[in-house]
Amino acid sequence: MVVCGDDGLAHRLAAELRGVYGEQVTLVVPPADRGVRPPVVGRARATTAALFDRMVNAAVNRANGGAAEPVGNAQVVEAAEATEEVLGAAGVERAAALALVYDDDETNIRAALTARRLNPRLRLVLRLYNRRLGQHIEELLDQAAALATGDGASAGSDTSTTVLSDADTAAPALAATAVAGTSKVVQTDGLLLRAVERTPLVGQLARPGLATLALLSADGADSGGEQGPELLPDAAAVRAATGRGTVVLEQVSYAGPQLPPARGAVAFSSLFSRRLRWSLAGMVGCVVALAVALWLVTGMHPLSAFYLTLLDLFAIDNPAIGASIGRQILQLLSGLTGLLLLPVLLAAVLEALGTFRTASALRKPPRGLGGHVVLLGLGKIGTRVLTRLRELHIPVVCVESDPDARGLATARRLRVPVVLGDVTQEGVLEAAKIHRAHALLAVTSADTTNLEAALYARSVRPDLRVVLRLYDDDFATAVYRTLRAAHPRASTRSRSVSHLAAPAFAGAMMGRQILGAIPVERRVLLFAAMNVAGHPQLEGKTVAEAFRAGAWRVLALDTGAAGGRREEPAAEEAYEDVRGPGLVWDLPEDRVLKGSDRVVLAATRRGLAELLGRRPPERALLGAAAPRPPLRP
Repeated sequence: MVVCGDDGLAHRLAAELRGVYGEQVTLVVPPADRGVRPPVVGRARATTAALFDRMVNAAVNRANGGAAEPVGNAQVVEAAEATEEVLGAAGVERAAALALVYDDDETNIRAALTARRLNPRLRLVLRLYNRRLGQHIEELLDQAAALATGDGASAGSDTSTTVLSDADTAAPALAATAVAGTSKVVQTDGLLLRAVERTPLVGQLARPGLATLALLSADGADSGGEQGPELLPDAAAVRAATGRGTVVLEQVSYAGPQLPPARGAVAFSSLFSRRLRWSLAGMVGCVVALAVALWLVTGMHPLSAFYLTLLDLFAIDNPAIGASIGRQILQLLSGLTGLLLLPVLLAAVLEALGTFRTASALRKPPRGLGGHVVLLGLGKIGTRVLTRLRELHIPVVCVESDPDARGLATARRLRVPVVLGDVTQEGVLEAAKIHRAHALLAVTSADTTNLEAALYARSVRPDLRVVLRLYDDDFATAVYRTLRAAHPRASTRSRSVSHLAAPAFAGAMMGRQILGAIPVERRVLLFAAMNVAGHPQLEGKTVAEAFRAGAWRVLALDTGAAGGRREEPAAEEAYEDVRGPGLVWDLPEDRVLKGSDRVVLAATRRGLAELLGRRPPERALLGAAAPRPPLRP
């Protein structure tokens, strides 16, 4: 396996392939003199962390640029870009899969075209932020592979191209964590899986769902508690887990978000302020009252009375000389009302012009806003999280220090209030109404900036729900424990984008259909769809016998996937309950799995690696380092 990248995702992905699946990995990273931050690989798996610490040290201390230096069962290539020479030195011609996870889309596309020419049978995994472009690139590369190999790229062909986005993978989890009661959703290839956290009362069992996916930490820890989460527990463990929260598969339906308002449309209520609208209403009431009074005093027709009142209002009627005293008084009052109406009309015109002028500008948080989510950072991740929150109809206020950030255009289109300023400066979070906010979601690329914003927000409001994007696992554990000790009644969560995205990228490199992943505290649970044939742990066994606690669990039977991948529904169509002809849920425990079946299962990363035959069972359970696998022919 070859992994090319310049940020934390590349190192997480390489550690995932080497430590979980036991694959031989070549990591292509930029030279150390470019100032790339050394990666902090998760230390939960000591052997994997030690291996890639040696890899990074070897890469930094190398003397010959561009040549591969082996480290254990892995090797490192230092190169600024993945050119043809660099890919050749990394062994792309003999590799089974290549992951291009550079931060720039153009760099990944250029390297993918080169790699496809060098090895038409190579399995490609690209990291692209532009989703529409990614669909076209995926079709282009698959077509090029089919023409070069001459065997036709089918849905089941081992030669495939997969385009993924770490932002799209992590955004639903980040958005769900920031909102209480919002479910975790995995939606891929026409399938929709929804998981929710349930927190029972002390001494009580959590309510059951379709399937219990995990038991949360006994002390409520999110990142490194004394008793961590238990993934895919058996029935006995669930019954014994009184007082512990659970993650259950509750429902599998989706109504579809409403379409946003048309671009450039301005609501009538936003043209004028509330004070000006009340002023206009008062003036209209005065005119109506004067017309009624004139009708009662003079006895003329009501329409004529209203007409004369308007003439008096705009001072274009003749003086009421010789008329009754009541008529003269009403004419004077009408003229006075007309004088008062002029400044109101002028203010209305100026406000309307100002509203149209600022319709394409960034909005400011309105007065009285409360219960919203303060989103810190509008980069790639922040933009996707913002879109997700707006799809859930959740009020958001964004804070961004860069006036040229890519997410500002999205915020302007969605008419989301934005505060431009450095969050470390006093007054910026106050402008975002942090004291009345529901949650703070800090997703900038700097861990210290996210932490500083969280600490300052907690000083303003101690009970604020806080979600931090932190890369380092040890740092996240220390931060969580300290914040929990200082604010025991407040909710604190930490998420790592690379930690959430790496399993999906690794699964795509293994050639299996990974539907998605959901975070369980700082661990990840994978959803995969695979054929039963060729897996002795599944084929010929009942659903109960195929279940292995802590490793994998069969959730559903896919009866509509005989022809390959499921088709995506039209964009304008809402998802219906997928328990129909496509997926069969609530499988009986005595149902025997046949070789022709295709199942949807939930699995841990090590469990999926064992199920795919990439890791010996006893080593997978004990966490021992896997031996060097034989070279591929």
